[in-house]
Amino acid sequence: MPSRLEDYQEFAGPGVIEELRTLAGRLAGRTMQHINSTPVGGGVAEILTRLLPLLRELGVEATWDVIKGNQAFFSVTKAFHNALHGQAEEITPEMFDIFRANTEMNLRELNFSGDAIFVHDPQPAGLIARKAEIGKRWIWRCHIDVSAPQANVWEFLRPCIEQYDAAIFSMPDFAQRLPGAQFRIAPSIDPLSDKNKPLDQAQTTKVLEKYKIDPDRPILTQISRFDRFKDPLGVIAAYRMLRKRHHCQLVLAGGGAADDPEGEVVLRDVQQAAADDPDIHVLLLPPFSDLEINALVRGSTVILQKSIREGFGLTVSEALWKRKAVVGGAAGGIKLQIIDGITGFLVHSAEGAATRIAQLLGDRRLRERVGENGYQHVKQNFLLTRHVRDYLLTMLAVEHPGESMIHLT
Repeated sequence: MPSRLEDYQEFAGPGVIEELRTLAGRLAGRTMQHINSTPVGGGVAEILTRLLPLLRELGVEATWDVIKGNQAFFSVTKAFHNALHGQAEEITPEMFDIFRANTEMNLRELNFSGDAIFVHDPQPAGLIARKAEIGKRWIWRCHIDVSAPQANVWEFLRPCIEQYDAAIFSMPDFAQRLPGAQFRIAPSIDPLSDKNKPLDQAQTTKVLEKYKIDPDRPILTQISRFDRFKDPLGVIAAYRMLRKRHHCQLVLAGGGAADDPEGEVVLRDVQQAAADDPDIHVLLLPPFSDLEINALVRGSTVILQKSIREGFGLTVSEALWKRKAVVGGAAGGIKLQIIDGITGFLVHSAEGAATRIAQLLGDRRLRERVGENGYQHVKQNFLLTRHVRDYLLTMLAVEHPGESMIHLT
């Protein structure tokens, strides 16, 4: 059953819940429509799954539509994604044609019903073409870093993006200069979801036994899609440096997403790199494996998120919420979640990761201290109730642009 607002008072406090009701009262009868590219896999789908029921409970009609696309389209948008992050990609005229054709198909088939329409990331960005006909308020919610993109991809998308009434970025460093209003809204986790709710030790032990992971030896775990930007091969390299001194195990667990066809290739590379070591557990988890992910994190000694490029990396907050020590790549939104030396450790290389993990494995009190600090940091900044508030404020801001600007933090 979906959680109810009153269930969050334990974490957010009654004052926050009352604030949400007050804000939502100003939007009574209004519709907030979200559009993205996949119903499962990745942080956007996870957030929307938990966010929409709370908005509806508050009296804001919230809907969610997913664009259609074939393998060719999602191969193109994966290349766009990498290029927008700054990685050199060969982008052909035919790829732009595929993007345009898929956008036209979705423009014909989608029903644009929202008073405010939140379009998530580059894949559906071209839907703004309908704005001139139907009006409404349009918000581009960009979850990735587009501050230093490959020029030809950004110049292709820019005419679309500039038509939006507002843009939302996870952190200021991700943004581009745009004519409309811009807001900073960090992603969030739901403390009551299956992925984050408390588990008893028996549940955790059962999952470790299922995957033949030894609970009596140190466990290092990275939970992420199999994506080169998550650097799973770098994680294996760090683990192998550690094995010279620590008899530890490594878990690389994650699933796929319909809009990420490159994942299968990366998974094969990871499986090949790990093939000769029975203490490396590469787990391709099916959708809705949240309880197993929860147990794997709770059963681990140190959590990694060694990204070399990153949008936000919610797996960091999910681990910090469980009071786990985290070592993360100094990339993107990970830098918002990990305050180096306080809520975890930031690293720039496999050698740096190995050094910090070794430090944590040798010092239980250090693990406990950064874990507790991390828990408090997430509680204050990255819970779902804050996210609900920020979206309500954004909708109010774009529907009443003549009023003084609402600052989102």
